[in-house]
Amino acid sequence: MSERIYYTKPSITDLEVGYATDAARNGWGDKCYEYITRFENAFKEHLGVKYAIATSSCTGALHIGMAALGIGPGDEVIMADTNWIASAAPIVHLGATPVFVDIRPDTWCIDPERVEAAITPRTKAILAVHLYGNLCELDKLLEIGETHGIPVIEDAAEAIGSVYFGKRAGSVGAFGAFSFHGTKTVTTGEGGMWVTNDPALYETALTLSNHGRDPKQVRQFWPDLLGFKYKMSNIQAAIGCAQIERIDELIAGKRRVFEAYKQGCEGLEGVTLNPEPRGIRNGYWMPTAVFDRSIGITREALQAAFRVDGIDARVFFHPLSSLPMFTPCAGNTLAWDISARAINLPSYHDLSSEDTQRVIGVIRRLHDEAING
Repeated sequence: MSERIYYTKPSITDLEVGYATDAARNGWGDKCYEYITRFENAFKEHLGVKYAIATSSCTGALHIGMAALGIGPGDEVIMADTNWIASAAPIVHLGATPVFVDIRPDTWCIDPERVEAAITPRTKAILAVHLYGNLCELDKLLEIGETHGIPVIEDAAEAIGSVYFGKRAGSVGAFGAFSFHGTKTVTTGEGGMWVTNDPALYETALTLSNHGRDPKQVRQFWPDLLGFKYKMSNIQAAIGCAQIERIDELIAGKRRVFEAYKQGCEGLEGVTLNPEPRGIRNGYWMPTAVFDRSIGITREALQAAFRVDGIDARVFFHPLSSLPMFTPCAGNTLAWDISARAINLPSYHDLSSEDTQRVIGVIRRLHDEAING
């Protein structure tokens, strides 16, 4: 039996271990926020934004940011039906309602035309989630948002390394949110980052992020608002500092793996991988293969075939409206259809060429069997 191929794992070197060790030994007292501040500054520089707040998760960053925008009971936030529940949960926790619309067939991200049709007087924001590193059509979404006076939020949890016409994903909307979960291109184990270029929104979010304590408040332990506690630890931030120093290498590793899959799947009719349209650079967080429904290859068949060969495979996200806590939106036909015929492929940074060929071999074998009967 060949060695197991995991679908993802982080790239941790002596640099990360050294910084984390220093934070554990020395990062207390006056130095308890030292690596956090350093990580925020490094991430701001990488992204090209003015403000950043390190958080315990991307979900926390979304929660803080949506609260800072004033989203609450009775409001609606439009988002794609194809997403992980972490993008929708903060909306519900704030008492608002996520409005699920269908995705585009080429990017698997939110369809701007469906967004415009879904706007009501209760719409408070548009949530643009960059799925698997693929980018939403931000120009169209921003135009819609400007026309209707609605902010566009970027959930860039999966889009580190992706660039939209010269601007890094997460730097374009009213605010952006990132994930540093252990599966992500850049990791702190768990963790996230909230970013913006809006000084007033930053001040509100910063206050909310620290139990509602305004940084300008002179009274000690005096909260001015009922806020949240989504702070990243200094040790996590230390790992993040090392990862940011290596970020170009980490992004290049993801792109290398994707390019191997792209070359290996050339000529396979009816198999589509992550897009990279003109003007877009995809960070390829999660290489994904979507099979045309006419081929008849299902995610269950894909998982079973990969499992036999000792390969992990992740299912494409189920439509959120198919989950028991939401009302079904069966009219979102592509979101409800695509997850049954797609699969996420192993994609960690140092995946060997031999292992990518094993993955490609399974895809090609299943494809040939389906085409040739």
